[in-house]
Amino acid sequence: MKAATETKSDRGLSDAAVFAKTGKHWEEWFALLDKAGAKKMNHSAIAAHLHDDLGCPGWWSQMVTVGYERERGLRVKHQTATGFTVNGSKTVGVPLATLWRAWTDAKKRAKWLRDPGFVVRKQTAERSMRITWVDGETNVDVLFTAKGAAKSQVNVEHAKLADIKAVERMKKYWGDNLDSLQKLLEG
Repeated sequence: MKAATETKSDRGLSDAAVFAKTGKHWEEWFALLDKAGAKKMNHSAIAAHLHDDLGCPGWWSQMVTVGYERERGLRVKHQTATGFTVNGSKTVGVPLATLWRAWTDAKKRAKWLRDPGFVVRKQTAERSMRITWVDGETNVDVLFTAKGAAKSQVNVEHAKLADIKAVERMKKYWGDNLDSLQKLLEG
């Protein structure tokens, strides 16, 4: 059995965190799932078995399922039920309203984002945007958070990517573009 001090891994969470919240270590959950035949189950069935039959708490049954799928080669890092997902974030030294305008004003956006012509499906001022990306197939969720009067953060999640190569490409893309956003705003 792994030590309770194990650090975060491709399983997503440390063994200590899983034990603290579920009462079992990773290896104990893996053994129970192997015994139940989880390698042949889909994600929903594994999570339901964990929750309904093995007493794993709700959110944690999802996390243990993902950890199990990664450990058993059923899922790779960044993979979800709808494809692959990549995240990026940037904290900038400007008020939230300034950061928000850099995303919502098309002229400002064109100064820092290489592909500014996306479609906003839904937005909540200075809080969030749901975007259909320029490829018309993938989604981008953007969250905005004030970090004080003159500091704010943007978090980007780009979902429904086709494969791990797309993840690598978009991770670099968002890193570069968020760096450009920071340079523009902080001048």
